[in-house]
Amino acid sequence: MAPFNMAGVAGLLATCAAAAASAAHLLPLLLLLICPRGTHAEQVVLLDTTQEEKLEWTKYPFGAEANTPGWVEESFTNFDKGINWRSYVVCDVAYNNVNNWLWTPFIERGPANRMYIEIQFTTRDCSLFPGNALSCKETFSLLYYEFDVATKEPPPWETDSYKLIGRIAAGEGRFNTNTGVVINTEVKSIPVTKKGVYFAFRDQGACISILAIKVYYISCPEISVNFAHFPATPTGREVALIEQTIGTCVDNAVVIEQPTFLCKGDGKWYLPNGGCHCKPGYQADVEKQACTECAIGKFKHEAGSHSCEACPAHSKSSDYGFTECRCNAGYFRAEKDPKKMPCTQPPSAPQNLTVNFVDQSTVILSWNAPHMLGGRTDTTYRVVCDACSMGVKYIPNTEVFNDTKITITGLNAVTTYRFQVFAENGVSALAGKSEYVDITVTTEASVPSLVSNVRITSVKSSELSISWDAPVTEVGGDSDLVERYEVRCYPRYDDATNATVIQTSELSATFKGLKPSTDYAIQVRAKTTRGWGEYTPIVYKKTPHAMGLDYVGEDDNMQVRIIAGAIVAVVVLLVIIIIMTVLILRRASDECNKKQPSDCDTLEYRNGEGLVVTYMGVAAASAGGAGGGGARSYVDPHTYEDPNQAVREFAREIDAGYITIEAIIGGGEFGDVCRGKLKLPPDGRTEIDVAIKTLKPGSADKARNDFLTEASIMGQFEHPNVIFLQGVVTKSNPVMIITEFMENGSLDTFLRANDGKFQVLQLVGMLRGIASGMQYLAEMNYVHRDLAARNVLVNAALVCKIADFGLSREIESATEGAYTTRTVYSGKKGGKIPVRWTAPEAIAFRKFTSASDVWSMGIVCWEVMSYGERPYWNWSNQDVIKSIEKGYRLPAPMDCPEAIYQLMLDCWQKERTHRPTFANLTQTLDKLIRSPDTLRKIAQNRIRERGAPPPPPPASSTSSNVHLRKRGTNPLAPDAVDLTQLTSVSEWLASIKMSRYAESFERSGVTTLEAAARVTVQELTALGVTLVGHQKKIMNSVTALRAQMSATSQGFLV
Repeated sequence: MAPFNMAGVAGLLATCAAAAASAAHLLPLLLLLICPRGTHAEQVVLLDTTQEEKLEWTKYPFGAEANTPGWVEESFTNFDKGINWRSYVVCDVAYNNVNNWLWTPFIERGPANRMYIEIQFTTRDCSLFPGNALSCKETFSLLYYEFDVATKEPPPWETDSYKLIGRIAAGEGRFNTNTGVVINTEVKSIPVTKKGVYFAFRDQGACISILAIKVYYISCPEISVNFAHFPATPTGREVALIEQTIGTCVDNAVVIEQPTFLCKGDGKWYLPNGGCHCKPGYQADVEKQACTECAIGKFKHEAGSHSCEACPAHSKSSDYGFTECRCNAGYFRAEKDPKKMPCTQPPSAPQNLTVNFVDQSTVILSWNAPHMLGGRTDTTYRVVCDACSMGVKYIPNTEVFNDTKITITGLNAVTTYRFQVFAENGVSALAGKSEYVDITVTTEASVPSLVSNVRITSVKSSELSISWDAPVTEVGGDSDLVERYEVRCYPRYDDATNATVIQTSELSATFKGLKPSTDYAIQVRAKTTRGWGEYTPIVYKKTPHAMGLDYVGEDDNMQVRIIAGAIVAVVVLLVIIIIMTVLILRRASDECNKKQPSDCDTLEYRNGEGLVVTYMGVAAASAGGAGGGGARSYVDPHTYEDPNQAVREFAREIDAGYITIEAIIGGGEFGDVCRGKLKLPPDGRTEIDVAIKTLKPGSADKARNDFLTEASIMGQFEHPNVIFLQGVVTKSNPVMIITEFMENGSLDTFLRANDGKFQVLQLVGMLRGIASGMQYLAEMNYVHRDLAARNVLVNAALVCKIADFGLSREIESATEGAYTTRTVYSGKKGGKIPVRWTAPEAIAFRKFTSASDVWSMGIVCWEVMSYGERPYWNWSNQDVIKSIEKGYRLPAPMDCPEAIYQLMLDCWQKERTHRPTFANLTQTLDKLIRSPDTLRKIAQNRIRERGAPPPPPPASSTSSNVHLRKRGTNPLAPDAVDLTQLTSVSEWLASIKMSRYAESFERSGVTTLEAAARVTVQELTALGVTLVGHQKKIMNSVTALRAQMSATSQGFLV
């Protein structure tokens, strides 16, 4: 790659600062300080005639056979400016049929994709040759010829062999008798694919001097960013193309995410992604983009940009580049300890081990914490009993615990036991030993059971009443007097240690809060001054289900009958109220159907009408808001008798003198679309790039009104993701609409041109911008009706903006195959509908709402994730409509995250009320962007790779392509999934693809399937499940779970 020459340096100085002009000898130092490396594009020069001592280029005609002097090589000198260049001149104005050619040498392109040629020349005015100029012209042609091998013979000079770059004219002036020499500069560029190129200059009767030629290409400079090195990268073959460059990590750095950088057509780097971090043992020098070793006494355990840290207490590093400091003798670091945590020791033995209670079967021990904890806070205790049998139980019942008290039950009477209490922490296993304290305890003699005749006196769905006979004293004396009774109740198949216990001095007890339809075990024991007796044999009793009759005595019979009668009366009253409510709502619906389309909550698409969504109850709120400073609502320009009045109210009039049209970039329905400049008032010194839509001269009044209506619509919107209207020109011809300029054009074309070049997170960011813009429009009560990637524009910062608000009129020009027409509707001619993007209800009934725009948003998501692929491929519109009605939905694009595809399916719910709102979509996309890990799981139901031949339309609803699951499946059918076999809430949510909410369920205490079966729709909202489609999916599964759990039990699940 050639270094910068003086001309390139002069260009850099003009860009950076004028400070270097007064200190030419400090030029390299000033460049380093003022323009940091890598901030500007590089010009890699391939040919520069100002640096050549002689040229001797091939020319035609030449020699004795030439009938004109032709091109002549000479020197161009200007001592005032220090110029002494070799140049070519020609001035055969006195000859007829002039055809002079001049060729450059063969110029190898190297790595260049696009080559630039800069020409400095002068032209003489034809007025300088009065009377004797037979073929005087003031232009010459610039041509080129690509070739794979340089030849000694001159290249062919016939016109057909060369491609014309352009005819060059003196844009800065020609010199004549009244002016001095005017040097013109012209820069042209061409895409190149072969080894090299010849440039040719063709004169046909002009008097010109080609003073200097410079051929070069533009390259993004070599740079290091995020500890990744990116080599110099030539720009793309077209100016609008973006070249992606993959970087390599600097020395002693590791890849965190593959580093990439985009090289734009102007030679500037753009949008770095990914990068490297310094590996363990090395710290980052951010300024130098280098990784250096950790000093002695410091360490760094993980890769990252953070600095090395000093070794923690009781550890050291004896050399450079340590990833972990080593513990001193007698100190340890557990495997799970952070590397920056000080090294620690095992604890000393527990203190003051004491027997708090002992009887014939139970011992309670307590102790104090060790006096030395070893610098840790995770001290646990472990109790070992030498002579305990398998039936002995410990409370707490874990092998290790952090309480300083334990209860041991199930011991034998009159038996001596030795208990050892160990103190341990996270490094005890590394130390190889644990300190402990021990104690010896002898249990007391057993006391006979005295309680008898345990019986159930009352059973209700959630309550059990028990009584028993007073004890019979066999031994006699005060020592056998009963102090109190203990009654325990627990489910039949549960552990007795989890029993509900009541202690009382009465001969009866009542347990409340029990589960219906459950077998319970009941036992009683008595306590005398000699200790607790044995429990009575187990008595079992099952509670009835919630709607069953309770088991009661005769005295309660009348009360039960009264309660039952009251319940029946309330149920009958509720049934009557429900029936009346249904009848009233049905009558209101019939009345709504008799009204005009604008009176109800749907939007009907009629010929040429500008339509506003009117929701039930929203119109009044909007009216109130307008007077009270509330949120703005969209105003339909069609409600104005004079379209010019709507334009004056909603759009700013711009003086045509402030607008400069530079180039035509496309054509629209009404006229040309141009790129231009807009001078900003009041001084007009500041210029911005704008897009200019012009109205064809002589357009009909209807076309002019539709043109102005689109401006009236755009003028009401102001949002970062909606195209901004700068203003209109209506007081002069042509009539113009001026909007902000979007450098990358329409989203679908941009994605197809950059297929596969973006990260998933960037694509989701684009979708988030579109959803935000549509949320704004929906909140303004505006329905777009033509949301598609072709109607979304992208600027240089990859910001997507909603555009094309012209479907409120009848569409006359559209993308081929995108629209279809309904010829008759309510006696009027209907407009065209973009079938592939439109919701089913909008196609069938012309009912457009924000919910139908949400359907279109799902199609846009599919277009973005497939890089601009055509929805439904080459199917006919009728095939698309029939397939959607049968339940077909587009498959997931290649490498599409499951979360994004699920969002598409939510947007494609057949019931429009089940689709999310744009506010829901924006919120969900925000969550996905904040948690990139949720985008790692790829949807598995795609049917083909991108670029493969499109599938045929599905023959029937049984096609293997993607269909929405039909609701109403019988959960008790033989082929239904048995949800009761699942073991946890997270596993249940995973089975219905709702794992994203597992953490929310766990935080809210819904940790068992029984609890999940009791969840309601209101609780789902509190759990963070806000999408209607997700609520429906979860509640359908909850209903199935309830039915299956009820079927496997002996009663009803409540």
